[in-house]
Amino acid sequence: MSTANIVNLSSSAQPFIVVTGATGLLGESIVRELLTRVRADRVGVSVRDSGTASALADLGVRVRQGNFEDPESLRHAFEGASQLLLVSSNAMAYGGDTLAQHRTAIAAARAAGIGRIVYTSHMAASASSAFPPMRSHAATEEMLQQSGIPWTALRHGFYAASGIAMLGDALQTGELAAPADGRFSWTAHADLAEAAAIILANEGCYDGPTPPLTGSQALDLSDMTAIASELLHKPVQRLTLTDGEMRDKLAARGTPPGVIDMILGLYLAARNGEFAAVDPALEKLLGRPPITMRTLIAQKIDHP
Repeated sequence: MSTANIVNLSSSAQPFIVVTGATGLLGESIVRELLTRVRADRVGVSVRDSGTASALADLGVRVRQGNFEDPESLRHAFEGASQLLLVSSNAMAYGGDTLAQHRTAIAAARAAGIGRIVYTSHMAASASSAFPPMRSHAATEEMLQQSGIPWTALRHGFYAASGIAMLGDALQTGELAAPADGRFSWTAHADLAEAAAIILANEGCYDGPTPPLTGSQALDLSDMTAIASELLHKPVQRLTLTDGEMRDKLAARGTPPGVIDMILGLYLAARNGEFAAVDPALEKLLGRPPITMRTLIAQKIDHP
C-alpha cells in the first residue's frame, strides 16, 4: 500500500472505534471485519434501535442507541471514541434530509471529542454530478473539511449489490430493459468492509479522501448481461429504453417523482463516465484481487 497520503495518528493504549448504521449491510460487515483485528471491548456501535444489534452485543460490542434526529443520543453513542466510522445516510431515497443528518452527526462527534471521522463517501463525489447522492457526498466532505476534526473519506466504487439489483429478474426472464448507461467500477461490500476495517484498525489512516477504492473492472449493463448469458448457458438480452420510457415505467409502478429523477440521474451520470474509473488502491490495501462482478453474478444465480 502506498504511504504517500497516509497520516500517522498518535497511538493510544486503548483506542475505541464507533460505527454508525451497524445493522445495515455495510456497517455490520465493517464491525465484523473490525472484530478480527480489534478486541470487541474496543468497538462500539450507534444504531437507531439497540434491540436490532443484539447479535453484536453478544459478541462483546458496546451497543448504544443513536438517532440522527436526536443529537444528544448521538453524543452518548459516540462517547469515548477515538475514531468514528460514519456510514453515509440514505435518507434522500426516502424523502429525508441526508445532509442534515450528516451535519448533526459531525456536530455530535465534535461534542464527544472524536479524534477522527472516517466517512463512507464515493469515488464520484462531486458538486456537479448528475446523480444527487454524489452531490451529497461532496457536500459532506466539505462539512468534514470545515469541522476541524481530522477526517478520512473512503471513496468507494459503485456498490456491486446495486448492479445485481439492476439486473433485477433478467436472470429469470432473459431480458434487461433500462436506459442507456455507462461503465461502473462495481465493488463488493465485503471488500469495502475489509478495507474500512484495515484503515480503522491500523495506527495510520488516509488523511482526507482516499484514492478510488474500486473493483478491478468497469462494466456496463451489456457486459453484465453477457456474463449472465455465459453463466446461465442461455441468452440474457440488454434492451435499451429511452429516459422517457423508463420514467413512464417507474411511474406506473407508483415510484415517487423524486426517486424517478434520482434513478434517471444515475443513468445520465453513468453515460457521462462518472463511475468508470478503476484504481489499484483497493487491491493494494487488501493484499489480494478484489471480488469480481462475475463471481457475484454467479453467486446470485446459485442462490437466487
